[in-house]
Amino acid sequence: MSRIGNDPIKIPEGVSVDIQKESITVKGKLGELNQLYDQVSFSIKDDMITVSRSSNNKEHRAKHGLYRSLLNNMVIGVSEGFVKELELVGVGYRANNQGQKLDLSLGFSHNVVFEIPIEVKVETITEKGSNPIIKLTSFDKELLGNVASKIRSLRKPEPYKGKGIKFVGEEIRRKAGKSA
Repeated sequence: MSRIGNDPIKIPEGVSVDIQKESITVKGKLGELNQLYDQVSFSIKDDMITVSRSSNNKEHRAKHGLYRSLLNNMVIGVSEGFVKELELVGVGYRANNQGQKLDLSLGFSHNVVFEIPIEVKVETITEKGSNPIIKLTSFDKELLGNVASKIRSLRKPEPYKGKGIKFVGEEIRRKAGKSA
């Protein structure tokens, strides 16, 4: 029995869901998302979407929860949106943005210029006495996670001093240095 797949999804005000034979489209105030699907079926009753599967074999059970979660993320994304924040920890680490170009100074001999997709909005916050923060917002959770992970991979946090790019709130497992 799938606990996640059996939960109904409430459709908020201002969101429209269109179900075709092999794809589902969700439109809202922030944007429009499409998702292909197979081996499950969707039904809408009284502003609630339910997901059901055709049989009880392993692949169908797995896709039941998967497509329910993807659809829920789509509905939340087009109505509220998602936010990810990255923190730059290190002396001299800086971030600036000009439109969709993110200019990062990460201790390399040159600055890294990262092109961000138009679906993701970027904002850099630099305050005196605190680490620079990169704030990414989007209605597409998958794309937002991919962009944030790509930025983090430019300089992953190292375990000795904790320098690098990390998610806000992420705990870095620290190692002891040389023992005297």
